[in-house]
Amino acid sequence: MNGYSEIEREKANLINATSISLEQLEKSKNETLYFEKQRAMNQVRQRVFQHAVQGALGTLNCCLNTELHFRTIRANIGILGSLEWKR
Repeated sequence: MNGYSEIEREKANLINATSISLEQLEKSKNETLYFEKQRAMNQVRQRVFQHAVQGALGTLNCCLNTELHFRTIRANIGILGSLEWKR
């Protein structure tokens, strides 16, 4: 009877230890999933931000090129206008 009680106690200890290990594994899995989700969201945010910055730079360059073009035309008109006044 004493040996049977010892086996039952060991069985209960093993079941308890297994249960604790499974809980820890589940907790680790959930933490890993959370951090992977956070990492994926940060990567998406970074890509969206980079895309927005590239779009803004493209718009800015277009505006600057247009402004430079208009300034060049105005300068040329000014030069041509001054040439006519000298005649």
